[in-house]
Amino acid sequence: MIASSQVVLITGVTGFLGRYIARSFADRGWSVVGIGTSPPENAPLANLVKYYSLRLPSPQLKEILQDYPFSICIHCAGRASVGLSVTDPTADFYSNTLLTLEMLDALRLNAPQCRFIFLSSAAVYGNPQSLPISEEQPTQPLSPYGFHKLQGEQLCLEYAKIYGLPTASVRIFSAYGPGLRRQVMWDICQKAIVQNAVNLQGTGRESRDFIHALDIANALSLVATKAPMAGEAYNLATGEEVTIDLLASQILASLESDNLPHFDGIVPVGNPLNWQADISKLRALGFSPAVSLDRGVKTFTTWCRAELVGV
Repeated sequence: MIASSQVVLITGVTGFLGRYIARSFADRGWSVVGIGTSPPENAPLANLVKYYSLRLPSPQLKEILQDYPFSICIHCAGRASVGLSVTDPTADFYSNTLLTLEMLDALRLNAPQCRFIFLSSAAVYGNPQSLPISEEQPTQPLSPYGFHKLQGEQLCLEYAKIYGLPTASVRIFSAYGPGLRRQVMWDICQKAIVQNAVNLQGTGRESRDFIHALDIANALSLVATKAPMAGEAYNLATGEEVTIDLLASQILASLESDNLPHFDGIVPVGNPLNWQADISKLRALGFSPAVSLDRGVKTFTTWCRAELVGV
């Protein structure tokens, strides 16, 4: 029999962050049950005691929640693309807002003591009034994705306040790490290695707060065990602002590429200009980012080169 304090359910376990989180919790001695859309051969089975290949929402979720004494559920499932949310807001709503509601209600009915962590996004802030961004700043999303993540947070607060379900939201800033085949770091590497021309959107003066997936997984274990779980939100980042032109230069240097980045001056719809997080609220739980951007870029570019050219 598995003790209730040792079992965690991870939705979206076959996704980029889901895999890191599963490994992190397994390494800490947790029994990890995962739900994902990939076939079993593409799931991180080495870190799971059980894997369910299904698309949520599903009637099978009730059975899963009743079969294991879950104490934590980390909700990683859902779309994570600003661009796709702009072109197809309906699909984004269903895969983010509505799916979060389905998860919360399933827990309310079948596992009301289970601590629920919602993976939200810094996209809820839009263009912030000032930097660094604290959790108390007004939320003003620029994309359907940002609005739907904010709606997910509101649902978490609703279920905490009305039903007593323990919930918390983590507003992840710019996540990266080996395994991520999209977004700006992958884009720069792919263009430098394959196309031999690094043409990028924006001006290069846009900035982000990059957080490695290993640090995200470590932070979630702290939230899972130490947060009050009253529907509150936490910024999850490093607290460091990095401009895209500086990032591109760092990546190209790591690749030993002679390319120079060229920017088209056009900021895509839904993309904010500058981000830097205030992470003091998460630090109060004991969090301290461990992966420097320099080390993270080096491991990421090494992985990208292996992925793209096999060496």
